[in-house]
Amino acid sequence: MSNKRNLKTDQGQPYVYQIRIRGHLSDQWTGWFEGLTITLEEDGDTLLTGPVVDQAALFGLLKKVRDLGMPLVSINCVVPGNPDVPEINL
Repeated sequence: MSNKRNLKTDQGQPYVYQIRIRGHLSDQWTGWFEGLTITLEEDGDTLLTGPVVDQAALFGLLKKVRDLGMPLVSINCVVPGNPDVPEINL
C-alpha cells in the first residue's frame, strides 16, 4: 500500500477518486452516486470516477457500494486532471 501524496495539489480542492466495483451499473445510478461518472469496463467492472469533498463523503459512497451488494475491487485517489495516474492507492 502506497501513501505517496502530491504536495503540489491544492488542499482546498476535493480529491478525484476512482472506485472500481465488480459488475456493470447503468447510467441511472449516476444521481445515487452523487454525480460520479460511471464507466463500464470491458472486463465486466464498473469504474466510478469523480471528485469527493472529504473522507466522510468517500465513506458514504463506499456504504452505497456495500448496499448494492456489488464486490468492491479497488479505490484509487488520482492526480487531478489525469485519472490514469494514481496518486494514492488505498
